[in-house]
Amino acid sequence: MRLHDLKPRPGAKTRRKRVGRGPGSGRGKTSTRGHKGQNSRAGSSTRATFEGGQMPYIRRLPKRGFNNFVHRTEYLPVNLSDLEANFDDGATVDVEAVIAKGLANGKGNVKVKILAAGELKKKLSVTAHKFSAKAKAAIEAAGGSCTALIAATSESPVEQPSAEE
Repeated sequence: MRLHDLKPRPGAKTRRKRVGRGPGSGRGKTSTRGHKGQNSRAGSSTRATFEGGQMPYIRRLPKRGFNNFVHRTEYLPVNLSDLEANFDDGATVDVEAVIAKGLANGKGNVKVKILAAGELKKKLSVTAHKFSAKAKAAIEAAGGSCTALIAATSESPVEQPSAEE
């Protein structure tokens, strides 16, 4: 087999269907659109999910449960191994420094959480929004300090002031 012998598989290359070119073409008059109806009209198109006017599938199904998409708080993860590789011993690591090093990239209001993947041997003073328990223990074991920008929330709900007051 040589280069000049190569050709596409049979049926892989098909010619464009030329519609509306007279009765002799076999695709004249209605141009493969059938007779009348919504889809025969010029400029008419429906969205991909349109079901002809019947109640759409997604609206027929019951909606249950809770979706936290709008209200959730997203944290960008930064591992201890990243801190070890990018910062010197005795350095002060805050959110701005982490972003400047390119360890956390996000849009808008970036929140950083320090995770315990990897090993930390340097003494670092770390300030972030949140810390995992193992990461906090590892930083303190290496002689560093942790400062959380968001206070740890308690499991009990916030007490509302009573109406009697």
